[in-house]
Amino acid sequence: MACLGVFVAYLPVTTVSVSLPAIQRALGASTSQLSWVSDAFVLPMAALILTTGVWGDVHGRKRVFQTGMALCALGAAISLSADSVQWVWAGQAVSGLGAAALLPTTLALISHAVPDHRERGKYIGLWAMSLMGSLAVGSLIAGVLLEHVAWRWIFLLPVPVSLIVLVVAAFRLPDSRAPHGRRLDWPGQISAAVAVTAVVYGVIEGGADGFGEPAVVTALVLGAISAAVFVVVERRSASPMLDLALFRSPAFTATALVAMISFLGLIGFFFVLSLYFGMVQHLTTIDAALRMVTVSGVALVVGAPIGRLMHRVSARVLITTGLVVAAAAMLSLTGVDAHTSYGSIVWRLALLGLGMGAVLTPMTASAVSSVPYHLAGMAAAGNNAFRQVGGALGPAVLGALLTTRALDALPGRLTDAGVPAEASARVLDTAREQGLGAVAGLQLDAATGPALTALGDSFLDGMRLCLTVSASLALLAAVACAVLLRPAAGPAAPAAAAAGETSAAGETLATEETPARPAPVPAG
Repeated sequence: MACLGVFVAYLPVTTVSVSLPAIQRALGASTSQLSWVSDAFVLPMAALILTTGVWGDVHGRKRVFQTGMALCALGAAISLSADSVQWVWAGQAVSGLGAAALLPTTLALISHAVPDHRERGKYIGLWAMSLMGSLAVGSLIAGVLLEHVAWRWIFLLPVPVSLIVLVVAAFRLPDSRAPHGRRLDWPGQISAAVAVTAVVYGVIEGGADGFGEPAVVTALVLGAISAAVFVVVERRSASPMLDLALFRSPAFTATALVAMISFLGLIGFFFVLSLYFGMVQHLTTIDAALRMVTVSGVALVVGAPIGRLMHRVSARVLITTGLVVAAAAMLSLTGVDAHTSYGSIVWRLALLGLGMGAVLTPMTASAVSSVPYHLAGMAAAGNNAFRQVGGALGPAVLGALLTTRALDALPGRLTDAGVPAEASARVLDTAREQGLGAVAGLQLDAATGPALTALGDSFLDGMRLCLTVSASLALLAAVACAVLLRPAAGPAAPAAAAAGETSAAGETLATEETPARPAPVPAG
């Protein structure tokens, strides 16, 4: 049930990413509006994932799991019937709420069902494979559907799947709660939600309108203040939503940083790559899907052997190596252009999938196993929260970089292509007011072909910048992982070992307040 839950939760990610060009054509959306199609889903997931984890601890994980499945079905139904980009946002937001309920709950269900942390690593590997499988299947489903029916039908599958899982869960899923009493931390929740929302809004609108706009500056300042308030509130709270003591574990700090950076690059990469296939290479949706599925498909295939390797190779080595491989893959993609063949691009995408597959499972297992047992649920929710913050910032940050760099390069590219001044002015005005995708619909007579060539070249300039930034962040995360995700040393290590706290890779973790592992709490 946990694997089915995370499968449904992540299904909208690549189905929507592959479909962005079709949605843009059908609804006339700008690039910033397209960013919100992705972020309307990821943003509530990032802002509320810690709260839903607490709800599951307090009120029962089965109830929260069922609520999440119901919200996923409702959100997909709203998007399915949408006739404007704003209604797609609404449906995506509801689905994001459902995903926020499912992600920490599914990991907590696994932790409850498999108390042995060594055995649990295998099931967390299956959970991670289900997540990557959802990303792989989603792009293929969207590709097939968009070849034959309207774009809105990409939202159909989550409705029956969610309802079936909801019914099965009612009869087959045992309930569980946290072994220690917890309660909702409303000041922390409100400040966290405001911080995430304000920062993502500021980045998206800043990329579209400029970071000097009053609304953008206000949003970013509000986000910074709210983040500071969150830290103060959590330090003083008797029942914090995210216990800041978790960050005393270098392993948890490293995995949180890796989770945020890796998903910023991955989800942002899917956003940019989808536009590249549609706007530059002019591929059909199914052809684009077959290329994009390479990343998640390879990551899915390597997930199982990586899970088995975790008992022989340290998480530090696996994650660091995976991040370096992913960075190399993204740097290799800076060499593609409008005419790059399938064979030339697919090995680069496979290399990226290999790197991501080596990161996801040990990252999640290490986050859960790096803290005392009674904080495992909070650690899982915290790791997911950082992952979703990165996922929300991905389309926002890379979309802003892409738009800014492409618009800066477009005048020079139009001149190089020999586009007349009058036609160039039309292209620039359309790109700045309606987004880069709107240029493809302009009728410029003899200048149409050169203008589209210039548009593709300027897009490639923006994409190369995005890939370089993503690769740099991956290398930064690799360094952080190599430094922080280390075996405990010194006199604290024996105490930790006596308490029975070890990481998924078999590395002892020093934690002063680590208690003896309690027995599992009975269902209900």
